[in-house]
Amino acid sequence: MKPRVILNAAMTLDGKIATKTGSSEISGEKDLIRVHKLRQECDAIMVGINTLLADNPRLTVHKISADPADNPIRVVVDSQARTPLNFRILSKEAPTIIAVSEKAPQERADNLLKKAEVIVCGKEKVDLDCLMENLGRRGVQTLMLEGGSTLNYSMLSAGLVHDLRVCVAPLIAGGSQAKTLVDGDGVEYMKDALRLRLKNSYTLNQDLILEYEVLN
Repeated sequence: MKPRVILNAAMTLDGKIATKTGSSEISGEKDLIRVHKLRQECDAIMVGINTLLADNPRLTVHKISADPADNPIRVVVDSQARTPLNFRILSKEAPTIIAVSEKAPQERADNLLKKAEVIVCGKEKVDLDCLMENLGRRGVQTLMLEGGSTLNYSMLSAGLVHDLRVCVAPLIAGGSQAKTLVDGDGVEYMKDALRLRLKNSYTLNQDLILEYEVLN
């Protein structure tokens, strides 16, 4: 059984999750606490390799707990095994899974094996459906998706996301090269857009939190 996936992100009012330089300090401290609480509630947390390289995140719950047992499993979608060996995702704070494709250079995959679990899903790029099935067999019931925009699009278009939780900050960043919540090819006609149902909304200081269920 595949895990239930919650896509969580912070974005500006114009839908940007980072500037063209990669700056992504968007939401306030209260929202960061919300995010860490959500991480603690999930069995695993997943990011794409581009987000990993840009942010070098820990993906732990360190803002609310110092107990390593409270940290979710960290999952990186990394088709070519590009995860740097000195990055914080490979610390001993929490277990880490690197999902690679069959085309990943063997030497890089072998080096990652010294610090994390490496699983192969897909020929040239990671097969997300295969990955979700693999994680489900490992007992992952809920997975938090923290993107970025390319992985968000891939997961949504594959029908693998069940819920969205978005923090909208009172900021406008602009920039045609700035990353949005969801990139990718997109739909050609608005009638084909992914449909959502608003379940909840509330404010955290100046930030607006929106919670949606994915309908199709």
